[in-house]
Amino acid sequence: MELDTVLMSRLLTAMTLGFHIIFATLGVGVPLMISAAEFIGIKKKDPHYRLLARRWTRGFVITVAVGVVTGTAIGLQLSLVWPNFMQVAGNVISLPLFMEVFAFFFEAIFLGIYLYTWDRFKNEYIHWLFSLPIIIGGGFSAVFITTVNAFMNTPDGFAVENGTFAAVNPITAMLNPATPTKVFHVLSSAYLTCAAILAAITAFMILKRQASAYYKKALKLTLTMTFIFAVFTAIAGDYSAKFLASHQPEKLAAAEWHFETEEGADLILFGWLNDAHEIIGEIRIPKFLSFLAHGDFNAEVTGLEEVPEEMWPPLWVHYMFDLMVAIGFFLPVVALLYFILSKMKKRNEHSKGMLSLIVLSGPLAMLAIEFGWIYAEEGRQPWIIRGYMTVEEAATSSPYIGLMFILFLALYIVLGTLCIITLRKVFRNNPAEEELEKQYPSVEKGDES
Repeated sequence: MELDTVLMSRLLTAMTLGFHIIFATLGVGVPLMISAAEFIGIKKKDPHYRLLARRWTRGFVITVAVGVVTGTAIGLQLSLVWPNFMQVAGNVISLPLFMEVFAFFFEAIFLGIYLYTWDRFKNEYIHWLFSLPIIIGGGFSAVFITTVNAFMNTPDGFAVENGTFAAVNPITAMLNPATPTKVFHVLSSAYLTCAAILAAITAFMILKRQASAYYKKALKLTLTMTFIFAVFTAIAGDYSAKFLASHQPEKLAAAEWHFETEEGADLILFGWLNDAHEIIGEIRIPKFLSFLAHGDFNAEVTGLEEVPEEMWPPLWVHYMFDLMVAIGFFLPVVALLYFILSKMKKRNEHSKGMLSLIVLSGPLAMLAIEFGWIYAEEGRQPWIIRGYMTVEEAATSSPYIGLMFILFLALYIVLGTLCIITLRKVFRNNPAEEELEKQYPSVEKGDES
């Protein structure tokens, strides 16, 4: 059977990005949580929050190490798997790719300083200040790499000469129309996801052990951040929908199974399609797609009928979009429910049911990131650079792509296994309560009740 090199190229890249995005998201969001915990600990003179920052930093270093390997794999695959894409667009995206590497090294340098200067300064705020460049470096890594993806959706800043991009203005290419909404959405969702994951880990530890002061404070901080960034992510999602309606209407139409251009378009949730593209079993919210797309319940929304069918994104992206949005609404509801219960005297916010919901919110938040990425990439199909180059034109024709897939799969299995084993060793053999007693012996036993 003849090897489909285009399909294998897509599968290899999907596997790599799907694995890398876990560590990239942690790299962006966790530094903010570390910085917030240390700042509160210093301000309140509370050793619990300072210990939170210490322990989160240890785990963060391990995920950064794995992220370096997976990020390098992506850079390697750009040239090996998508050589035609790099030949055409390499001179356009080289600046943001270089800046992304620079931002990472900036982050890594200050992470090293931050790690090795604990308790070295009389003024504790000096050490805390070193956390800010880590946040900035992680954030700008995401910004620069996101501009590359944005360029692939709304290419700008060049002229086409002899089939290649010439007269390139790299700044214009980076600041293409898709960049603002994509950057806003990527950053807010990364912060949301990391807060939810840390909340889930904390809730799991409370279920496993007990609700000590350390874990109670960790849960309150992480759920507060979850709620705040869930609101920002919802705002970013609204801006993104309005951007798609104006610049990539076929992508929004595919997500909503909106086939005919019409005014007062309904928002369609879930359901399924028959062979005639008739929607069955869906939930409809009247006129809400028009409002989502244009801020007007009676606005006209472009349907897929305006686009040749061979240029349609795959219609199953509808499910990716729905799952991403559903989880996006679930996360702030869980956080809000926790705080409501904490204010009610006859209710226990640390009940098994409440904690189980919080534990569930962590993996769901990361799944929402994966679903959102799949929607973003598949929703651009069949283009790799919208309007200029298709995925089929960009992929390698090498017969060794199958072997490459197997080798990278083995690498990710090893990396994932080592990461889990190392994290378990770091934290399982060093419980927070014991470390708190060693690190801050002045903490009274009563504080841990």
